[in-house]
Amino acid sequence: MHIAMVTETYPPEVNGVARTVALMAEGLVALGHAVQLVRPRQGPADAPQAGERYEEVLCRGIPIPRYAQLKMGLPAGRILRAAWRARRPDVVHIATEGPLGWSALGAARDLELPIATDFHTNFHAYSRHYGAPWLARPAAAWLRRFHNRADCTMVPTTQMAEELEALGFERLRVVGRGVNARTFSPERRRPELRARWGAAADAPVALCVSRFAPEKNLPLVIEAYEAMRRANPAVRLVLVGDGPLQAELQRANAGTVIAGRLVNGELSAHYASADVFLFPSLTETFGNVTLEAMASGLAVVAYRTAAARQHIEHGRSGLLAEPGDRAGFIALAGRLARDPALARALGRVARSAAEPVSWERITQDFEAVLADVAAPQGEVAHVPA
Repeated sequence: MHIAMVTETYPPEVNGVARTVALMAEGLVALGHAVQLVRPRQGPADAPQAGERYEEVLCRGIPIPRYAQLKMGLPAGRILRAAWRARRPDVVHIATEGPLGWSALGAARDLELPIATDFHTNFHAYSRHYGAPWLARPAAAWLRRFHNRADCTMVPTTQMAEELEALGFERLRVVGRGVNARTFSPERRRPELRARWGAAADAPVALCVSRFAPEKNLPLVIEAYEAMRRANPAVRLVLVGDGPLQAELQRANAGTVIAGRLVNGELSAHYASADVFLFPSLTETFGNVTLEAMASGLAVVAYRTAAARQHIEHGRSGLLAEPGDRAGFIALAGRLARDPALARALGRVARSAAEPVSWERITQDFEAVLADVAAPQGEVAHVPA
């Protein structure tokens, strides 16, 4: 197939959407498909990449308010219509619902191209974290209007499919997320890194890898860490990420705050050098970091939602609190501080559970959905196993 993929975020930007889109694009090329990637220009020196079966189309973008390191694509309907008339894609896949995504949707509809979208971000759930809970309903309506104009919307979990279906979203297909278990592995553990954090060899280190933003529920990480320290004063906390709450977290002086973009070996070493992963977000559509922590051999404490609900068995491969149960979440974190042996046992099983969830397998699922959308009406696509 010739597949046009449209996204408003892409590496080297660091977030789950950017990483997922890049891995899917690379995976499709590896499977023999031709991919045209449409994204905003990330800076003056940014140039479109091209290779065998791969090309980029760069459009204008502007910084996102409060996230200067990220760009939002501006409408590019004229450019896309010209590009897709010159070489008509078999299917258009739109990963984001910003101005670039909306213009791609309009251009593809005008040209009568098959369209698949991806639901990556719970924007309608963010409003209460930014002092505007009244925006939740119009935001959901705006997202529904966007996705229901497509032939298919992909979601990462059955839970998300059920929630969106209840909100009136149509033609939903579940395509999960994966993890590279070779990159994220207990073998990446580095004693010298733990020493920099002030952690003794036998001291539990709690880690949170997240965007530093209100919707990520980071105050609960601090509360859980304080409970862990009461149970075991040797516990250390490491926070990895960036975002608008960075300065506030550094002022709190609750642990080691590592702000910025850790990629490849650096990020995987930080995961593997910790022992417990604290992830209290309730706004995730999936949460790739959960699988990365599991593959790294960490004991995860999370709410029973998104990736944690799908991949963690409570008491066997991690510990799950019921959504919104702050006291329960804190108690589970304290339990691991008191019982490092339990944390190690959970981490071993978590590693085994995450290993089979490869990006190769997920990309094949993604490919199959795109082939179905691209197939002429009434036909069923057949993708080689």
